[in-house]
Amino acid sequence: MNEQDKLPFPTPSHWINGRAVPGSGPVIDVINPADESVVASVPGGTAEDVDKAVDAAVAAFPGWSATSPADRIAVIRRLAEGMQKHNESLAETITLEMGAPISFARQAQAGFPVASTLAAVAAAEEFEWEETIGNSLVVHEAIGVVGAITPWNFPLQQLVTKVVPALLGGNTIVLKPSEMSPLSALMFAEIASAAGLPDGVLNVVQGTGPVVGEAISRHPRIDMISFTGSTRAGKSVSVAASDTVKRVALELGGKAAHIVLPDADLDFAVSRGLAFAWSNGGQACGAYVRMLVPAGLQETVVEKLRAAAAEYSVGDPADEATRIGPLASETQRQRVDGYIRRGVEDGATLVVGGPGRPEGLETGAYVRPTIFSDVDPSSVIAQEEIFGPVLTVIPYTDDDDAVRIANSTIYGLNAAVTGEEEHAMAIAKRLRVGQVDVNGGPHNFQAPFGGYKQSGNGREMGRAGIEEFLETKAITH
Repeated sequence: MNEQDKLPFPTPSHWINGRAVPGSGPVIDVINPADESVVASVPGGTAEDVDKAVDAAVAAFPGWSATSPADRIAVIRRLAEGMQKHNESLAETITLEMGAPISFARQAQAGFPVASTLAAVAAAEEFEWEETIGNSLVVHEAIGVVGAITPWNFPLQQLVTKVVPALLGGNTIVLKPSEMSPLSALMFAEIASAAGLPDGVLNVVQGTGPVVGEAISRHPRIDMISFTGSTRAGKSVSVAASDTVKRVALELGGKAAHIVLPDADLDFAVSRGLAFAWSNGGQACGAYVRMLVPAGLQETVVEKLRAAAAEYSVGDPADEATRIGPLASETQRQRVDGYIRRGVEDGATLVVGGPGRPEGLETGAYVRPTIFSDVDPSSVIAQEEIFGPVLTVIPYTDDDDAVRIANSTIYGLNAAVTGEEEHAMAIAKRLRVGQVDVNGGPHNFQAPFGGYKQSGNGREMGRAGIEEFLETKAITH
């Protein structure tokens, strides 16, 4: 990539009404989790900063919502081109702010947002913005000003799955990125502006959840909240938003079960299952963190996992050879290490990894990638979201037992099934989750993504993702 294709390091600031706006309050340091250095400081936003962003979004709404879908699509298509052009800058920044290995950052952290954006464009091109039902004209139109609150683990992808469909629907945005990984959001805002997005349509307010997130959730002139994060935080957002009866879409925690059937290709199941458990350091709501295996095959599967785990190098995320970098923060490291210790205390069999730091990595938010077997499905490590590179292997007796275990948590975001196709499809239909991967089917950016139970409500991606940000009006004549 030419240097001219790289974005300059973002100026830490808010982004309001089409320009970088410095903050006036205390600053929040952005920490490189690999070496604990301060790489930037962003303003700690206030309720007043949110008011300014809302003012800009409200003022921009009439003009943006009145543009044709074709014009909005053209802007978003240029936005996708801009993200593709600046892939390396985005990937390097995300590696710096939250520790994703650079090879993974290029492919997923910076690559998936482009694919997601183009999928949303394709969905918008086919969308019926108006339809006739009997003697009524049914119009699908923008809901208004959307408050988007996004997490630190996939800072650009989770931003795109909210902001892009909301923009395609004609909405304006007030976005709060995570204070742990806020820099890629500013780069996105600059790319969007260069793509022709009018001033005020997208606004970014930096800050914490208890201050900025709360102000956005409660704001009387914000018409909808779209939140991705923990189930605990999602409950708080719902309560804060309830006074104004605004729409709330939540994409929350997960505890995905990967059911390996007796007729599965075990080498494939182990390779894919471990990759989806440990990618991004296990910091993914959809990570395949529970591997359910037939009791009689557990020993065989565990030995294959032990061998596969040896291929996962842990280290500096800027190193092309690194497959698992640091966790996103020291707080997260301590949390995950605590769960690993709990697994040992509760009697699960430690296969690889364990408590403490990896050898030679005394600085940075590193944990030892860990696999437990003989895990009790009702134990803490099998029920609670760990959000780190920790895989639990749980034996089952038959199909009914596997389905019961898979459905036994408070979560219902996603799952996976590996085995003979017809058998696997039958199991998939019994799982109480929003998305199931059968035998490693290629990821479909048009398919709706979202959860059952305490994994949230609403859907992202494709047509369903656009519908989430629209109101429906019936004009009867």
